[in-house]
Amino acid sequence: MDVVSPWLATMDFQQLCTLETFQQVWSHYGYGGNLQDAVDQEFTRIKGLTYLDHAAATLYPESLVRDYCQDISRNVYGNPHSHSPSSRLTHDTVERVRYRVLQHFNATPQEYSVIFTSGCTAALKLVAESFPWRPQTESEAGSLFCYFTDSHTSVVGIRGLLSGRGVVALCISPSEVVNRAKEEAQGEDVIYQTPHLFCYPAQSNFSGRKYPLSHVKGIQMRHLYPACDHQGRWFVLLDAASHVSCSPLNLQDCPADFIPISFYKMFGFPTGLGALLVRNDAADMLKKTYFGGGTAAAYLSGEDYYVQAANISDRFEDGTVSFLDIIALNHSFEALYRITGGMNNIQQHTFGLARYTYMLLSSLCHGNRQPVAQIYNEGQFESPSTQGAILNFNLVDSLGQMIGYSQVDRMASLYNIHLRTGCFCNTGACQSFLGITNQQMKRNLQAGHVCGDSIDLVDGQPTGSVRISFGYMSTFEDCQKFLKFVAECFVEKPITVDQERLEKLKMATTGTQSFNLNPPIKFTNEKIYNRDLNSHREAYTLTNIYIYPIKSCGAYEVHDWPVGPLGLLYDRGWMVVNGNGVCLSQKRETRLCLIRPQVHLTSNKLLLQASGRISVPLENNNQMNTSYRVCQTKVCNDRVETVDCGDEAASWLSNFLGQPCRLIRQNPDFTRDMKKGPRGVATSTSLSLVNEAQYLMINHASVELIQKLMRSRQDNSEGDQLLDTQNVISRFRANLVIAGVEPFEEDNWSHLIIGNTQFVVAGQCGRCQMVGVDQDTGTKTKEPLMSLSAYCTGKVTFGLYLAHQLPEGSSPGSVLSVGSLVQPESQKS
Repeated sequence: MDVVSPWLATMDFQQLCTLETFQQVWSHYGYGGNLQDAVDQEFTRIKGLTYLDHAAATLYPESLVRDYCQDISRNVYGNPHSHSPSSRLTHDTVERVRYRVLQHFNATPQEYSVIFTSGCTAALKLVAESFPWRPQTESEAGSLFCYFTDSHTSVVGIRGLLSGRGVVALCISPSEVVNRAKEEAQGEDVIYQTPHLFCYPAQSNFSGRKYPLSHVKGIQMRHLYPACDHQGRWFVLLDAASHVSCSPLNLQDCPADFIPISFYKMFGFPTGLGALLVRNDAADMLKKTYFGGGTAAAYLSGEDYYVQAANISDRFEDGTVSFLDIIALNHSFEALYRITGGMNNIQQHTFGLARYTYMLLSSLCHGNRQPVAQIYNEGQFESPSTQGAILNFNLVDSLGQMIGYSQVDRMASLYNIHLRTGCFCNTGACQSFLGITNQQMKRNLQAGHVCGDSIDLVDGQPTGSVRISFGYMSTFEDCQKFLKFVAECFVEKPITVDQERLEKLKMATTGTQSFNLNPPIKFTNEKIYNRDLNSHREAYTLTNIYIYPIKSCGAYEVHDWPVGPLGLLYDRGWMVVNGNGVCLSQKRETRLCLIRPQVHLTSNKLLLQASGRISVPLENNNQMNTSYRVCQTKVCNDRVETVDCGDEAASWLSNFLGQPCRLIRQNPDFTRDMKKGPRGVATSTSLSLVNEAQYLMINHASVELIQKLMRSRQDNSEGDQLLDTQNVISRFRANLVIAGVEPFEEDNWSHLIIGNTQFVVAGQCGRCQMVGVDQDTGTKTKEPLMSLSAYCTGKVTFGLYLAHQLPEGSSPGSVLSVGSLVQPESQKS
């Protein structure tokens, strides 16, 4: 390994985050030329953002798409099942790509066949459905399906096909494979030919740990557990999807029987295309039941007669393959090798970035010397042969409390850092690293947590983690921006670095020399407010009422406003969708806030104002209901039925926003209920196009506190303009603003009455980067989310979700007015 220079001893954390320092630690950076020039030329679309989710999907170079588009524009590619010149061109090109795939993995057509699928999951499913599973009999044990606890969902899902077949699914820990091995290889069992399948990942998609590729031969020869304890013939299914994204795979060294891969993880483009590499000696073991077009040598429609195609690839590719996507792989390989020179270079480059980030993140501490991160990995990034370019962790505050991954995700989005959170479709590894028992997993489900949601903490314990991963176009600047983001947002100042930890990491990689750090940079972060302050309490009053007729567009302030069945009348009754029918929000299109809707009740019009103006009816008449098309879209994963508002409004919006879009409104005949109704509400609560609840309320005093935090932070920074109170209020996009309350006192309320209308608290509003959008200009800033994050412990919340309470069988009809008395009820009382 490369030697760490002792001159690092004179540097503080900021100096450690420099390219010069990084290059002292790792010399295999880039691919011989100027990496930044290649990134600027090939990946112009990522300028200004930090993409750290390559394990999910890497990025494609722009020359790849250009060359591919030129190819399919100049050539006519026909269906490969025909025999015309264009079809022969397709067939020959596809076969050429098959050879190139095998060449990439150092295999030949005599050894392996390439079966194209829609992805790695489809390849795994193909093996599961075709493997000749045998049930147990009186004379012979049944087949076994063995897999690691550290396995992707798509691997564990194979056991679902085995229920009822008499096949045992055996989940084992990675350590058992070696610890329970036999000293002598058992060899192939001549008497017992029961087929067994052993599946393990070449690289964990959770932690990046690389498992020994020697396991392949060890299992096939029945030397390793569980093959050594079970007679029969053992086949190895090597899940290589995560491994091959940044590492070479030589099938001469590990001749696995089945290797599923997804090409978008390697190249970024094309998506929806993968392959199953099948060792030809094992291919005859796979037995298909369904046969599609192109897979038959002969069959009869009126008789149960079918002869499969002789060619292995033809036999398993039902119907016409996605030949244009396969042709794109030619250009994918060309671009990859032209830019990087090959997978060995990529492995060295990406590992160096991950290793350096690991060293600094794992050594980073709060001002009280408590670690900032809990990192989930087996080793210490000693070598690229044992660790991939993945770093998995959770952040911890100065008191040792876990910071939820959703909070990290939201703050990262504010910094335009793209990462991944959750369990990454690998529950086994998540449980193992986070110490979550099976019973806890079940209790988390009962608490409302499901895979892929944002419930990051249950009873203070994490339900998942944060993962960053690097790709071949990643740069040191990506590491630098990520580390500075963590230090700025989640480290209690002054920043400190664990010198002993750095020493151990250095010794683990080099075994020589030590280095120390000078006292770290100082940055004070005083606590300027105590939530338990008792001061004179004024009367609680409603000071502002806002409605947002069009979701994510500007606010319309009113003095008196009627309460409708879904909340404030006409609040979030409309929304803007893009050309694909997907809801536009200020997260993607900040200029939405510049559209100022007004509701004119007397004239039955919704007026839209921006650079010009246009109006649409508040209530559609019968003629419009029949002529305007009904469509479906989603709001916060809820299906909603909507009505299109016509071409005139669509044209006006498209011209203003500079992209195809349409205005739609919620169908009045459609009902959408709250996912999690508030306590104390017997009946369901219906929603408009709001995200989660009928009303959002904020406290003026809480806003002022956030302003003080912002002022304190800006005293230690340069060039930031302090936001005035009204600007901050507008960013939180509340319906109701109250005054006379202590800061954050409202967080303890369970019910309240405003005027004559009763409300129940439905929960706290989790905040994201959208509060960084200035509602007057559409520009983005990091405040007030950064100050709010510094104040909150755990999940970043601000404001209360409310639902109105109506007597059984009654309908809304009250009016909310500015100046109304607010009467809260505390949960404690």
